[in-house]
Amino acid sequence: MPRTGFRAASGFLAACYDSLVVKMVHIRPIRESELDLVDSLSQDPEQTGPHGFFGYRDPGRLRRSFAENGLLGDDQGRLAVALGEPAESGEFVGEVSWHRVTTGPMSFTCNIGIGLLAQARGRGYGTRAQRLLAEYLFAHTLANRVEASTEVDNAAERRSLEKAGFIFEGVVRGACFRAGQWRDMASYSMVRADLR
Repeated sequence: MPRTGFRAASGFLAACYDSLVVKMVHIRPIRESELDLVDSLSQDPEQTGPHGFFGYRDPGRLRRSFAENGLLGDDQGRLAVALGEPAESGEFVGEVSWHRVTTGPMSFTCNIGIGLLAQARGRGYGTRAQRLLAEYLFAHTLANRVEASTEVDNAAERRSLEKAGFIFEGVVRGACFRAGQWRDMASYSMVRADLR
């Protein structure tokens, strides 16, 4: 009986610790010293995970983009996902990104993505980072809608988007080509009114 109580208490303490750590997640500009880590999130099959490797790409593109605009442009951008106090910059654990998608003559949406280092997955960091990115985009762009999609069998990302407040809209058939196959994508969105 004491062991059960101990397990329950240690489980509770672990959950509290995880909750505190997740609150320490923040997004910030990527530093030049982190570019190799950022690059590994798309170029290293072991870091990308089963849903993130789309083949090798131009290895110099990331550095050229960083030199041009620090990975922050008018129509797209990338920010670091970091742990720790925002004033201290924190430890890099991944990146979030966005790009504009024109939806009408005067309107656009922001399509977002995320990549976390392998050791940072499954801890709630992605949920918090995606929510922070949506809030950031609503605060600093005129977009009324932020959207995301993931392969239909990516249960972890689907759960993360839903916990972050994104609404499942449906399945987009055959929309993404990866590893020699066209894949169906689960589509999610959040609009400004969802934040209230």
